[in-house]
Amino acid sequence: MTHDYLPRIADARLAQALATSGAVQVKGPKWCGKTETALQQASSVIYLQDPDYSASYLALADAKPSKLLEGATPRLIDEWQMAPQLWDAVRFAVDRRRTSGQFILTGSSTPTVSPAHSGVGRITSFVMRPMTLHESQESSGDVSLAELFDAPGEAIGGISPLDVEDMAQILCRGGWPAAITTGQSNRSPDLARAYIDGLVESDISRIDGVNRNATRVRALMRSYARHISTQASQATMAADLAVNDEAMSPNTVSDYLDALARAYITDELEAWNPALRSKTAVRTSPTRHFVDPSVGTALMRATAANLLHDMEAYGLLFESLCVRDLRVYAEAMDGSLFHYRDKTGLEADAVVVLADGRWAPVEVKLGERQVDEAAANLQKLAERVDTSRMGAPSFLMVVTGGKAAYRRDDGVLVVPLACLRP
Repeated sequence: MTHDYLPRIADARLAQALATSGAVQVKGPKWCGKTETALQQASSVIYLQDPDYSASYLALADAKPSKLLEGATPRLIDEWQMAPQLWDAVRFAVDRRRTSGQFILTGSSTPTVSPAHSGVGRITSFVMRPMTLHESQESSGDVSLAELFDAPGEAIGGISPLDVEDMAQILCRGGWPAAITTGQSNRSPDLARAYIDGLVESDISRIDGVNRNATRVRALMRSYARHISTQASQATMAADLAVNDEAMSPNTVSDYLDALARAYITDELEAWNPALRSKTAVRTSPTRHFVDPSVGTALMRATAANLLHDMEAYGLLFESLCVRDLRVYAEAMDGSLFHYRDKTGLEADAVVVLADGRWAPVEVKLGERQVDEAAANLQKLAERVDTSRMGAPSFLMVVTGGKAAYRRDDGVLVVPLACLRP
């Protein structure tokens, strides 16, 4: 392990997957640390993007892909999607070798060409995201999400090391490892802005070779940023573009959004559809989120000072930050994250659902003044769910940007984001 490597939650997920599967695919956006994390456990590596050898590697992938798989195991194949035929080659090699931990495949986009075989039973996949506050060592870690599920009645307590000014700077910097580990301008938004510029100018077109208009890509992403943490429809975003003279047809908007999703830039939160006591219609639209809220601040050229003068925008971006971290923590527990909203307007910003069926709703509030309202909403939701079929929630939690973690008299937990850990 390199001396400046900050441990990642994905380390344990990768080790476990290598122990049980022939190959592991680590997906996620560029610059989130996939390659560096894979290198900690790889014994050999081939970089398909290496400019000195890329053309030769791609030619060999066409002629005899098995040659690229030769090397000490686990063998890391970085940006494997540049040669999608390697997927079937890896699957075949795993079948022949009949040994776990043979290959690690990392990629920052989903190829448009589907492999002949799915890889089910041979290739395990998981998504890696930018660093959480726990991984960047900016969370006190006083409150464990796993322990809240395992011992829901236990007392909690903790003090956040961050205040609202710190959190605004972190929102603009993002969870990009390079911005965190350099030690220089640790909360600068420059890396996030460079990421967006590179993405818009070249990477979106490279996903599938389709020539997309960079100006329109940027305009659509700005519209998406304005609707962060909402269930805005594609039609709403198309209307935004029309107002700004960047009109797109609905099909074009859909194509561009699909390209952003395949590049792991957008990371939408799907709706939770539980069994309810009454016939209340549940809204199924996803909540709009980028893989890191710094993508949104970079697109809007927002600074920490700007956020502190626009608390509404700050609150929506803070919700997106919480969703990013909660999703990583939940997935480390073999769980998933959803949102809930029904036709009456009752909602939960996030619902953690574990594979064994346990669940817990979460509301996000930047400040403390709205905690009472959030707690009341969570209790209404708990009463609306049919607990005879779903079970009672393990806990109700309000995640805040405040300072103290505690349990209220009504049992609702109040936990600063910067106190959480998996």
